[in-house]
Amino acid sequence: MIAITYITFFVMLCLCGGFQFLAYQRRKDFSEGNNPQFLKFQRGYFAAYLMAVFADWLQGPYLYKLYSYYGYQEAQIATLYAVGFASTIILGTWTPIAADQFGRKKLCLLFTVLYSVSCLMKLSTSYGILLIGRIIGGIATSVLFSAFEAWYIHEHLETHDFPKEWISVTFAKASTWNGVLAVLAGVSSNLMSEGLGLGPVAPYMLAIPFLIFSGIMVSTHWTENYSVNKIKFKKLCGEGFKMIVTKEEIFMLGGIEALFESVIYIVIFLWTPILQTGNPSLGIVFSSFMASILVGQGFFNIVSTSRRFQPSVLLMVSIVMAVIANILLIISTHPEKRDVSLSFSALTLFEVAVGIYFPAMGHLRSRIIPDTHRWGVINWFRVPINLIACVILMLLHEDVFQHGNRMIFVLCLLLLLLAVASGARFLKVTKDDDRLKQDAAWLESDHIHNIF
Repeated sequence: MIAITYITFFVMLCLCGGFQFLAYQRRKDFSEGNNPQFLKFQRGYFAAYLMAVFADWLQGPYLYKLYSYYGYQEAQIATLYAVGFASTIILGTWTPIAADQFGRKKLCLLFTVLYSVSCLMKLSTSYGILLIGRIIGGIATSVLFSAFEAWYIHEHLETHDFPKEWISVTFAKASTWNGVLAVLAGVSSNLMSEGLGLGPVAPYMLAIPFLIFSGIMVSTHWTENYSVNKIKFKKLCGEGFKMIVTKEEIFMLGGIEALFESVIYIVIFLWTPILQTGNPSLGIVFSSFMASILVGQGFFNIVSTSRRFQPSVLLMVSIVMAVIANILLIISTHPEKRDVSLSFSALTLFEVAVGIYFPAMGHLRSRIIPDTHRWGVINWFRVPINLIACVILMLLHEDVFQHGNRMIFVLCLLLLLLAVASGARFLKVTKDDDRLKQDAAWLESDHIHNIF
């Protein structure tokens, strides 16, 4: 299994480099954003943001292993995961409101403090402290996903008055570096945990210096900014809900997002217990998955810029790939005929599908959901994602689900088949929609985020 893991990592890394290079060659914005002042501003943002992102990625590969190392059972670990997911999604709703009141710079500084505290709590074997740590980590993650980019956009437009078109240039670079750091984080955590024999808590201690450095950069090089328009929570949520129930294309898009992304959350929990019987290097497995996501992302960028397929079609391709991966996982996790190598291959295929899914979904949301209602609509999308993932993870407390994870993948397959049906309906509803025929390349939403 170790040999298969390293070979897969090398192959996916080569494919990733090839696809990303081809995608880069197809870019149309080489001349944009070469202003020296803009490049200096970019570097100031990247110095803080990328260190924070790297610290976040370091915490992905060994989380389940850490809880298992402390002696907790799968059902107990599922609760910890569910609490972390719920806190990220639910509390993430309030992050823009907090930014209004306290300022985005302060919120980014708070992120570095909270995430450091969350990492330190991993040193404790107490279930209660670990639970609190997951909640604090969830709060911090919601800030990372929103406040950093919100700060950048405000400074870009309001303080420096750079062209709006250059925002996508910065986020395209951030997306590339985000993927590179994700791969490096898996390798680094593997070196710390297994290579040096420091155990599964080591990556969390390694993350703290990067968080401190990020905090110093934010404190010394960033200026404070606040939202120009105050967010009216009740009004925006009400308008968002009304738009979902009155616009079928938005309702279907939300259904696809809820069904597909809830499966992503479930797979994030399951991959370690499924593969650990083969004793693979978990950090290298994680890096293989991250490289696979970048392969999918590169494939999307190449195909979408060639305009051979619309992003809505590529979204369907990603869902079908995920269906195939889940069928393979149902086969490979049979209690009497477990096949760890097939499970690993299926999970790798699933991550490629995830890499195609996120930029495709980002493009469709940017075209289908009006800017004035996007915040409220997306917050409603988060509700079923969290609900579905948490309910299925809590099923691990039931006797029928405690002897292997095959039944969980059966449920995931049903969710994905519903996503296929929703996608088919979405394609029919938006068949003649001119909003979806615009250039899909290099969106601001191309980032891959760590939801581990």
